[in-house]
Amino acid sequence: MYKIIQQRNKCIGCNACVEAAPQRWGVSRIDGKSVLVGGVDKRGMFNVSIPDWEYEENLRAKVNCPVHIIDIIKL
Repeated sequence: MYKIIQQRNKCIGCNACVEAAPQRWGVSRIDGKSVLVGGVDKRGMFNVSIPDWEYEENLRAKVNCPVHIIDIIKL
Protein backbone atom coordinates (compact mmCIF):
# COMPACT_ATOMS: atom_id res chain seq x y z
CA MET A 1 0.00 0.00 0.00
CA TYR A 2 1.16 3.52 -0.81
CA LYS A 3 0.12 7.09 -0.11
CA ILE A 4 0.05 9.81 -2.77
CA ILE A 5 0.56 13.37 -1.57
CA GLN A 6 -0.13 16.36 -3.82
CA GLN A 7 0.60 20.07 -3.21
CA ARG A 8 -2.35 21.19 -5.31
CA ASN A 9 -1.81 24.94 -4.80
CA LYS A 10 1.45 24.67 -6.78
CA CYS A 11 -0.13 22.81 -9.72
CA ILE A 12 0.27 24.52 -13.11
CA GLY A 13 -2.41 22.45 -14.86
CA CYS A 14 -0.20 20.73 -17.42
CA ASN A 15 -2.16 17.46 -16.92
CA ALA A 16 0.88 15.17 -17.18
CA CYS A 17 -0.46 13.25 -14.17
CA VAL A 18 -3.85 12.79 -15.83
CA GLU A 19 -2.20 11.33 -18.92
CA ALA A 20 -0.09 8.91 -16.84
CA ALA A 21 -2.81 7.73 -14.44
CA PRO A 22 -6.28 8.82 -15.61
CA GLN A 23 -8.17 6.70 -13.05
CA ARG A 24 -6.48 8.55 -10.15
CA TRP A 25 -6.10 12.07 -11.60
CA GLY A 26 -8.60 14.46 -13.16
CA VAL A 27 -8.86 18.10 -14.19
CA SER A 28 -10.88 20.69 -12.31
CA ARG A 29 -13.40 22.57 -14.45
CA ILE A 30 -13.13 25.45 -11.99
CA ASP A 31 -9.41 26.26 -12.10
CA GLY A 32 -7.86 23.80 -14.61
CA LYS A 33 -5.57 22.25 -12.01
CA SER A 34 -5.21 18.54 -11.43
CA VAL A 35 -7.43 16.80 -8.92
CA LEU A 36 -6.31 13.74 -6.95
CA VAL A 37 -9.34 11.45 -7.20
CA GLY A 38 -10.30 10.32 -3.72
CA GLY A 39 -7.83 12.77 -2.18
CA VAL A 40 -8.47 14.33 1.22
CA ASP A 41 -7.35 17.92 1.85
CA LYS A 42 -5.13 18.36 4.89
CA ARG A 43 -4.03 22.00 5.00
CA GLY A 44 -3.47 22.24 1.24
CA MET A 45 -1.85 18.82 0.94
CA PHE A 46 -4.16 16.32 -0.72
CA ASN A 47 -3.51 12.66 0.02
CA VAL A 48 -4.98 9.25 -0.68
CA SER A 49 -3.92 5.67 -0.01
CA ILE A 50 -3.62 3.44 -3.05
CA PRO A 51 -3.15 -0.31 -3.55
CA ASP A 52 0.14 -1.70 -4.85
CA TRP A 53 -1.26 -2.28 -8.36
CA GLU A 54 -1.74 1.50 -8.84
CA TYR A 55 1.88 2.31 -7.96
CA GLU A 56 3.54 2.13 -11.38
CA GLU A 57 1.24 4.49 -13.25
CA ASN A 58 1.16 6.96 -10.36
CA LEU A 59 4.95 6.84 -10.20
CA ARG A 60 4.89 7.91 -13.87
CA ALA A 61 2.55 10.75 -12.87
CA LYS A 62 5.05 11.83 -10.21
CA VAL A 63 8.05 11.63 -12.54
CA ASN A 64 6.25 13.48 -15.35
CA CYS A 65 5.13 16.37 -13.13
CA PRO A 66 7.23 19.38 -14.20
CA VAL A 67 6.76 21.22 -10.89
CA HIS A 68 7.39 18.17 -8.65
CA ILE A 69 4.28 18.52 -6.49
CA ILE A 70 3.48 14.79 -6.25
CA ASP A 71 5.08 12.45 -3.74
CA ILE A 72 4.47 8.75 -3.15
CA ILE A 73 5.42 6.98 0.05
CA LYS A 74 5.17 3.30 0.98
CA LEU A 75 2.95 2.62 3.97
